[in-house]
Amino acid sequence: MARKLRLEYPGAIYHVMNRGDRREVIFRSDADRRLFLETLGQACLKTGWQVHALCLMANHFHLVVETPYGNLVAGMKWFLGTYTSRFNRRHKLFGHLFSGRYKSLIVEGSGTGYLKTVCDYVHLNPVRAKLLRPEQELSSYRWSTYPAYLLPARRRPGWLRVDRLLGEHGLPVGSKAARREFALRMEARRAAELGREWKPVRRGWCLGGKEFRKALLAEMHGLTGPQHGGEERRETEEAWAEKLLAEALQGRGWTVRELAQRRKGDAVKVRLARRLRQETTMTLSWIAKQLHMGTAGSLANLLRKTN
Repeated sequence: MARKLRLEYPGAIYHVMNRGDRREVIFRSDADRRLFLETLGQACLKTGWQVHALCLMANHFHLVVETPYGNLVAGMKWFLGTYTSRFNRRHKLFGHLFSGRYKSLIVEGSGTGYLKTVCDYVHLNPVRAKLLRPEQELSSYRWSTYPAYLLPARRRPGWLRVDRLLGEHGLPVGSKAARREFALRMEARRAAELGREWKPVRRGWCLGGKEFRKALLAEMHGLTGPQHGGEERRETEEAWAEKLLAEALQGRGWTVRELAQRRKGDAVKVRLARRLRQETTMTLSWIAKQLHMGTAGSLANLLRKTN
């Protein structure tokens, strides 16, 4: 089966999610949940990971984790493999526990609100799953890192890092009043729960601003291939084509406006179109639009005539 690209770099933040095989439970009891948290703590100790948010559901988990050493893949291999072995040994089972590869969404952590978005999504999972009655506080769901955010530092797990999320809320760390304000905000957030805003978290590959996304796409060029289908490959190839075009215009001292003003059959534009066809996977329609050369059919005729 095709495997999606895993982009790793020091300081990367990911929203990681994985389900049980055939959507079966991955926690049969609270003892299993405690075992999962114990294993996660050991994984963090081995890898240097810092957890920003976590939520355990019956048949899946959500984890927002920062990797100071760019080691998500190695860490997840040990973490999921170790928990699977311990779970199977505990219940006298064997075989797979998780369904295929885990999903990992890259999250921008520059303080622009994207980390807050994904952590809120994770902490509000019990609400969307209707595991809490309206009168129950969000903190009453035990198997999430949200209740730990409301505790003083000495009572929180060593692997949980709270300063970045509280910082994006504009709240100081270590203040009882700040923790109380955070709880009030989350309860208000819960009451205003909307589904459509979570689509980029559920289905995307990256959560961040334009420049963050652009930087990742540049890193990914040359790493993607036919097996990495979907949004990543399309965006990576388009970013590469745009880079080639920008460099070509800069080399000739042309502006985008000057490019548009030149005739459709301009010899330089034809050569540039041929280069984009040879060095990228962009369509004739895309190239014709970017170079202001009319329709895809017109461009195809020009390329044939000048071949």
